[in-house]
Amino acid sequence: MLLFRTDQFTLPLPATHRFPIGKYRLLRVAVEESGLFPPGNVRTPDPATDEQLLRVHDAGYLERMYTGALDRQAIRRLGFPWSPELVERSRRSVGGTIGACRSALDHGFGINLAGGTHHAFADRGEGFCVFNDVAVAIRELQATEGLRRALIIDCDVHQGDGTAALFADDRSVLTLSIHGRGNYPLRKEVSDLDVALEDGTDDAGYLAALRRALTVVERLPAFELAVFVAGVDPYVGDRLGRLAVSAEGLAERDRLVLESCHRRGLPTAVVMGGGYAPEIDRIVALHLATVRAVWRRWCSTIRPEIGGAVQL
Repeated sequence: MLLFRTDQFTLPLPATHRFPIGKYRLLRVAVEESGLFPPGNVRTPDPATDEQLLRVHDAGYLERMYTGALDRQAIRRLGFPWSPELVERSRRSVGGTIGACRSALDHGFGINLAGGTHHAFADRGEGFCVFNDVAVAIRELQATEGLRRALIIDCDVHQGDGTAALFADDRSVLTLSIHGRGNYPLRKEVSDLDVALEDGTDDAGYLAALRRALTVVERLPAFELAVFVAGVDPYVGDRLGRLAVSAEGLAERDRLVLESCHRRGLPTAVVMGGGYAPEIDRIVALHLATVRAVWRRWCSTIRPEIGGAVQL
């Protein structure tokens, strides 16, 4: 299993900016210090190419993004000041999700230690999302690997509106989003399966809704790839989440999603999505717990090959 890092491609953000860009470096360090993966399994992705991005995004939007010709309204919607570093990091993050999806097809699982930029539309970026990494990765695999049916399980607390719009009426990709009803974005798109939760939903309500949604998905015809957007912003302490899911609840969420995919023999790529708890160490710990959950599930699939030596 391969993991992809992009933390060396950082952004020149004001100190008061609410996006926790530092979490990516801290998460990569935590993954390395965990000793779960050999150093060679954590890789730097190639940047997404123009050809790959143009399968999803408009040429005019790419030109404006590359040259910094975004108007004030576009910058406001995006939530980031434009910079060459923003373009490079965004292309690398998409490359990381492409790599994670290829790893999933080759090894059963793959992880992007960033990604989940699900608010990006064909012609614009929104909500800290420049390019839609999951959409670009799926279109790339459809074009180059003959991928026929893909499943997106988006558990970020904010609806994956850009993803829903990009795959609207596309029977080759099923979009599932479980999110806060009253949270951003104010205007929701229509996913294939939307699970909208009220503010303050706790572990019991969240997990019951997720189980119902996964049961529906499991009754559908087979998929060939799953992408799990594992945002940790449903966490009770998240500044932007408005739900009340505990760390233990998030761990059970990860287990349920990964187990559901495993039961169907689905190669699974995992991307981190959002997380905005006031303490950056808490965000990192929650993301690391997701990485550990993927590692445990991956180990359970290779145990016969390693003689049961891995301690889960």
